[in-house]
Amino acid sequence: MRQVFDDDVPVARVARPAPAAQASALEKGPTLGIVDPVGARDRFALARVEPAPDLADLVDWHWVITWDLPPGTAFTQTVMPHPVGHVVAEEEGLLAYAMPAGLFRRTLTGAGAVVGTKLRPGGYRALLGLADPGERGAVGPFLGPTAALANAEALAQARAGEPEAAVRTLTPLLRDAAERTRTPRSAAALAALGEAFAVLADAVPGTSVTALADRLGTTPRSLQRLFADWVGVSPKWVLQRHRVHVAAELLGRDPGLDLAGLAAAVGYYDQAHFTGDFVRAVGVPPGEYARTCGRGVGQRA
Repeated sequence: MRQVFDDDVPVARVARPAPAAQASALEKGPTLGIVDPVGARDRFALARVEPAPDLADLVDWHWVITWDLPPGTAFTQTVMPHPVGHVVAEEEGLLAYAMPAGLFRRTLTGAGAVVGTKLRPGGYRALLGLADPGERGAVGPFLGPTAALANAEALAQARAGEPEAAVRTLTPLLRDAAERTRTPRSAAALAALGEAFAVLADAVPGTSVTALADRLGTTPRSLQRLFADWVGVSPKWVLQRHRVHVAAELLGRDPGLDLAGLAAAVGYYDQAHFTGDFVRAVGVPPGEYARTCGRGVGQRA
């Protein structure tokens, strides 16, 4: 299903001019997982930065969010989580976030910034040196008080419109942690998961766990064990979530899409099943989501 993302998709934009380096990063998209990205574009700026090559086995990408809202204004952004953890520099400190247990919501007020690192599937367990994927929704300090100075510097750089510099400031902390926690076992698991998620992203609509295992040259049971031990959710869960992510992305681009046709396009045999999964992932039915996105598009016309 990767082909639906071949065209560049704006990630987010703000009413105030963004620095040139950040503005270019905002056009790389997609906005997969961001609920109603059209409505978010006037509220915060989002930049993505590639990881250092020696961390690419653990880190998918870094993301830097900045905002500057008028006094008395609050904006709550909802995100459909991916099956991964994050390390986030914020005012409270440098924190490690396990995969959320449900929808993730963050309310923004005033002006500020966060600098996040989206880990690859299994990367949360590997980077933190855990014996299991961790409890969903868990949040705790990453590296403790020793990270305070780098955390503050990275936030200042993000607020100054220097996302790449902010990431460079935090990268040595991630590298030091990785050097302490990498093992041959974790390297093998991350490589297997990387292959599995790449195949999943390119899978035709309606692909089953059995078909996914066949393409990977393994058994459904082995694949399920790998996901349980390192990701914390099943391959079936990931396939369903990917379909909803794709559907929400397409509705965000074109709120007028026929819902029955959309359900079939992302791999559902009936619209009712699609609607149920969409509500569980997004919190509202696809028709309501489309109307919300449509209002955002209309406001920009």
